[in-house]
Amino acid sequence: MNASLVIRNRQRKVRLDQRRLARIARELLRDALHVDEFEIGLFIVGSARMAELNRTHLQHEGSTDVITFAYQESPGEGVPPRPLQADIFLCIDEAIRQARQYRTSWQSELVRYLIHGLLHACGYDDLQPAKRRRMKREEDRLLKRAGRLFALRALGGRRT
Repeated sequence: MNASLVIRNRQRKVRLDQRRLARIARELLRDALHVDEFEIGLFIVGSARMAELNRTHLQHEGSTDVITFAYQESPGEGVPPRPLQADIFLCIDEAIRQARQYRTSWQSELVRYLIHGLLHACGYDDLQPAKRRRMKREEDRLLKRAGRLFALRALGGRRT
């Protein structure tokens, strides 16, 4: 059974507790999504890098909150491939911006992006309205779970 999670913090806006983020990711994968075999690369980046990825791989202009590169197709929605293999890019600048907009913490937004990326890797799709609503409900449920189990604000400190 292979369970590999590698986190690369490629931003300098905030201090980030990578160990805590790894614990949250492993909890979500194993206990909430029931994924025991995984190889996940998690990259925390700024808006310039995210815009570059968005343009290069998705042909969209500008930054975005999360991009998931799943390396195998899921057998169906919510049914992760075995092993689950993905690289997930989370944008810290979007987390800070959207946290202000939605009156939450950037730490909570970052965990929401992590969850969103993991759900995409597990076969969830948000391109159609009904599937988007289903994915959003699952995202909200998992964020509440993470918030109950972990002090999300402890993920990081003030901006430098």
